[in-house]
Order: sequence, then C-alpha cells, then structure tokens
Amino acid sequence: MIKIAIMGYGVVGSGVAEVLSMNHDIISSRAGQEIEIAKILDLRSFDDSPYAELFTKDFNDILNDKSIKIVAETIGGLDPSYEFTKKLLKAGKSVVSSNKELVAQKGDELLSIAKENNVNYLFEASVGGGIPIIRPLHSCLAANKIEWIQGILNGTTNFIMTKMIEEKLSFEQALLLAQKLGYAEKDPTADIGGADANRKICILASLAYGKHVYPHEVHQYGIEDVTLADVAFAQSMGCVIKLIARAKKLENGKISMMVCPAIIPVSSKLASINDVYNAILVKGNAVGEVLFVGAGAGKMPTASAVIADIVDAVKANNTSISQYWAPSCESAVSNYREDVIKFYLRLQADDVEAAKEFILNNYTTPIILSRLDQPENEIAFKTDFMLEDDVKKLTISLTEKGFKQLSKIRILD
Repeated sequence: MIKIAIMGYGVVGSGVAEVLSMNHDIISSRAGQEIEIAKILDLRSFDDSPYAELFTKDFNDILNDKSIKIVAETIGGLDPSYEFTKKLLKAGKSVVSSNKELVAQKGDELLSIAKENNVNYLFEASVGGGIPIIRPLHSCLAANKIEWIQGILNGTTNFIMTKMIEEKLSFEQALLLAQKLGYAEKDPTADIGGADANRKICILASLAYGKHVYPHEVHQYGIEDVTLADVAFAQSMGCVIKLIARAKKLENGKISMMVCPAIIPVSSKLASINDVYNAILVKGNAVGEVLFVGAGAGKMPTASAVIADIVDAVKANNTSISQYWAPSCESAVSNYREDVIKFYLRLQADDVEAAKEFILNNYTTPIILSRLDQPENEIAFKTDFMLEDDVKKLTISLTEKGFKQLSKIRILD
C-alpha cells in the first residue's frame, strides 16, 4: 500500500480524492498496489466531507509523516506551494502538481531537487488539463527533434473566440457569457490577457528544448482588442482568429516564443478546435505533426492527469531523467522583434483611396482586404513577411499620414 497526501482541497484537489475513490480498483491495479489518502491539507474546514478525519491545517503533519511517499500539490500559485514542494522533495517524497505557475517559474530548480533526492516531480496536469502532453513529449516523442509546438492552451479565450466567430457576439458579450457559464473567472485577466497560456507554453518549451523558459521572456498579449470587424476580415481571407501559443527552435539555438491572437487558415488543424477545448500541435522531424486535443481544464479531467502522475510515481524506482530541463544562465528566448511574420492591419482613414495608394506604393506586396459590411472609412490589408520592427515603423508612418491603426494581428500560414 502507498500512502499519499493532497495539498489544497479546491476544485482539482477534491477531484483527485473523488476519482481515487470512484476508480479505486482500476487505479490500484494499474499502479500495482493500493493507493490510500493519508492526509489532506487545507486551511478551511470540511466537516461534511467523507474525508473529514483526514484534514489538517498544518503542513508539517504531511512533511514529517514518513509513511506518506507521494504528495499531490493542487494549491496553485507560488506561495506557499514553492516552499512546501521544496521541503517535500528534500524529505524524499515525490510531488505531483497541477500548478502551472509554479512549474513555469521554478520547474528547473524543483526538477533538480527531485533528481538530487532520487524522487520525482511530475506535472502532467499543469498543461492541457486532462490532455496527455507532458508524458508524450518527453517519452513517446523522444526520438524526435521537436521543430515547433503551437496550440490553443486556454479554454476561456477559445470559448470567447468561438462565440465571436460563430454567433457574432462582441468580445464583451462573449466574456459575460463565459463568466455566466463558469468558464471565466470574475477577474479573467490571466486568461484573456494570455498569462495562463504563456505559463503553459513555457513548460512545453522547457521540456522540448532542455532549457528553462521564463514567462517574462515571452512576447505576450491577449484577445481584449479583437473585434467582430477583425473576425469578419479573417473570414474573408478563409481564416479564423485564435489565441495561439507557440514555441519554435531557431537555427541559432534560440527559441522563438509568442502568445497572442493569430489569424490561421481554416485548413489548420487548430482552426476547428472550438468552445472550451484545448489543442496542442507538435511538429517532430521524424513523426511529423501530431495533434493532442481534449478538455483543457475542469475538475475531473485535471484530476485524471494528477492521478496518472501519482500512478507513475508509485511505479517509479527512481527519478525520471527524461522529464527534466536545465536552468538557463542566459535567456534561451530570441528577441521577438527579430521574428519574420505576416501581419493583418486595419486602419481608419478619412480618405480611404489615399490610404490604399500609400500602402500599395510604399510596402512590398500588400494585399488589400474587403468584406461586405465594411465601413466606408476603414481599410484593411495583410503584409508579406516582415520583421516586427519593420511593422512598427510601418504603423508609425501610417499614423504620421493621418491614418489611425485599429488592429494589428499576426498571420500564421
């Protein structure tokens, strides 16, 4: 019998206890021995819970219990999760986590501590909820050089964009609906601003490329400024807009990283991923493109991923060397201003014909876009491949000519 503890009895933590009870025999069979919850840490009281006698408010009750071999950390955030996890690993206990912020910020350090103490730090649930991606990336795709990873890594923003595309709801209307249905928090900033997706792509990039990538190094912005006009112009191009997180290894050894709304063709494997679903597309030099799709969040899918890690930790004889990346002495991330990419720009102009003439005469192969309900004082176009810096110069020159920039969105072919 293996005794475990759960730290944090919120949505995910309570889901872990529920799934362990519901599928007890199956899980024990796959782990090779019975798994028993010995302690649950939470500052709140749960007198009506079937696990009421297992609750403690003192972390040391778990740390000092030598019979507890594995701890599920489902608290979230950095404080107190970071210090708790360090102490547990140093005490010789394996830790499994759903905490994307902790893994993205401190993963290299915690993996090193786990390695030093011959235990495991596992975090399948930190990216994509119930979608298996961490384990396939470091195990099933081990024979591949990972060329790039890109995906829809946040269900809230994907739900909002789906409603804007399919039902023509404004961003504000779609966000209110997401909050009403429980898909968005009261404060949705981390989702709609891209921070949540940023943490997840950092974890995937760190694992794929072997060096820690920090969220603050990633060029990030969210979907707050995407309008129905932008959605309509994208559709006129045979495309849709999604919040895309991407990591790509460059020839110079650096990693190109971005999290931002992007225009992608309807032929893309990611274009048809709708509502709260997540999807991760991985390109390996041997296997080609592999798509992982599923529920990216939620109580039961995320708990399922946590328990998969618990089972792996039970079966492991020592540290998983393949689930590891090294600290970065200097930034592993390239300067996003050096990215070469296509852009969509939408402008407001008193004289649209003058704006069109200026664009066509001064920039390489722009394509002017049109749509049926286009306002008379607006013009939209897409550029050829350009440096981010050159696009910035372009927008400055357009402003100087009296044209107002309304939107700028990257185009991913």
